[in-house]
Amino acid sequence: MMTQHELALWNRIKAFQFDDSDTYLTFAKRLARENGWSSNYTEAVIEEYKKFIFLCCISDKPITPSDQVDQAWHLHMIYTKSYWNNFCSNTLQNEIHHNPTKGGSKEGEKFKNLYAHTFLLYQEKFKQDVPKQIWLNADKRFSEIDFQRINVSKFWIIQKPSKALVASGLLFVILIAGLLNIQSEYTGTFGFIAILILIVGLMIYISTKSNGGKGNSGCSAGSGTCSSSHNHDSGSGGDSGCSGCGGCGGGD
Repeated sequence: MMTQHELALWNRIKAFQFDDSDTYLTFAKRLARENGWSSNYTEAVIEEYKKFIFLCCISDKPITPSDQVDQAWHLHMIYTKSYWNNFCSNTLQNEIHHNPTKGGSKEGEKFKNLYAHTFLLYQEKFKQDVPKQIWLNADKRFSEIDFQRINVSKFWIIQKPSKALVASGLLFVILIAGLLNIQSEYTGTFGFIAILILIVGLMIYISTKSNGGKGNSGCSAGSGTCSSSHNHDSGSGGDSGCSGCGGCGGGD
């Protein structure tokens, strides 16, 4: 449950506007364009970003966003006046810093624990579970992080088939090849059965092998926490990890 102070803060955050009234390429449109999201999904992500920032302000320790929320956060921070002046100074009355992971297995475990804490705090304050289409479970959150910036005017983006589909297709090809050659004087039934066993074993191996494991142990990308200047002491070491934050927000 929110206190009166927290409720007042949340109402200010909810009412925050990212754009001037005459802006054509709005924050939401840019966020949707850069991530390939629908307008409805983007608005839902922005709502979750606001909730995350609220939780940053009231949490007694750092918390971690979903990747979708993190994309909204990253984009907002490059709107430097909007983020540091209008949002942090005027709306939050607090500085919220982004603290990227240092990498390594210990960092991976730390961020998973903070992510779990975020879920619990969200449920406590908003009296509902996080929306799963935006807040993925921890395994997916910290493994599906192999992203690159792509110029879509020059390259097509085609989804890779699942490992199970690849294995099934391979099995189908082997079966057809086996059926075509089973009558051959050089290929006997036992040879065909051996090939069949081999391909079934390969299919099982491919289907059960973990996907994107490099992201799980090292937590090398896509992870960050927030730290609030008012809620965390300087000994936490969080702000020092924020690339570029120290020089932002000043001047007109």
